Amino acid sequence: MGLGLYFKAVEVYNMAIQDTVKELQERFEGKSADEVLDYFLKAYKGKIALSSSLSYEDQVLTDLIVKKDPATRIFTLDTGRLFPETYKLIDKTQMQYGIELEVFFPDFNNIQKMVREKGINLFYNSEEDRHLCCQLRKLEPLHRAFQGLEVWICGLRRSQSVTRTDMKVVEWDAKNGLIKVNPLIDWSEEQTKQYVHDNHVPYNPLHDKGFPSIGCEPCTRAVKPGEDIRSGRWWWEDPTHRECGLHK
Repeated sequence: MGLGLYFKAVEVYNMAIQDTVKELQERFEGKSADEVLDYFLKAYKGKIALSSSLSYEDQVLTDLIVKKDPATRIFTLDTGRLFPETYKLIDKTQMQYGIELEVFFPDFNNIQKMVREKGINLFYNSEEDRHLCCQLRKLEPLHRAFQGLEVWICGLRRSQSVTRTDMKVVEWDAKNGLIKVNPLIDWSEEQTKQYVHDNHVPYNPLHDKGFPSIGCEPCTRAVKPGEDIRSGRWWWEDPTHRECGLHK
């Protein structure tokens, strides 16, 4: 196949995928998390996974998914800078649900080079350095975890931050070449916490200490009552830029 025909084929494929995603967006907009998961877990069985950060939202999705199809892949990223409470929650989640969370790690060669050249806490130096750290500790292992997938389940909610207000229940992630599904996109924080309470879902005890959003330990802090729930993440940066790159 010539180069021109190749790019034409790619263009046709991308247009077809985007048409499919648009149809799915319209079909599932406003539908319940149960309805969304029922469809995607069956339609994409074996090619779908939940990427879990062990947040309230991802723990809710773990509970919902395991009740529907416990064989569904659920993976998490160990950046090497997580809170001790997060590691304990991985164990607790596995024991309670009788599942094995896949844990993906960054490439140690890349991390050693980064730390040697820029320091152990480079993320405080500049937004560029912070994004480099996120790229090597999160995005690179995430891309490995995506191998063989067609659908990526996320625990995003519109009310989480100003960077997520326009997100939809079904999206096309062109960067990763995946359909991205957000079953809890319309859920409120109160609804999420109530589900955790009512269904005895294991959660990170840091949530009870003022940490609504929990990532790497150096880049996460508690927030005051009434503050934006993402304000404790990369708090030294502009609020409109506070994403690691996973959900841009």
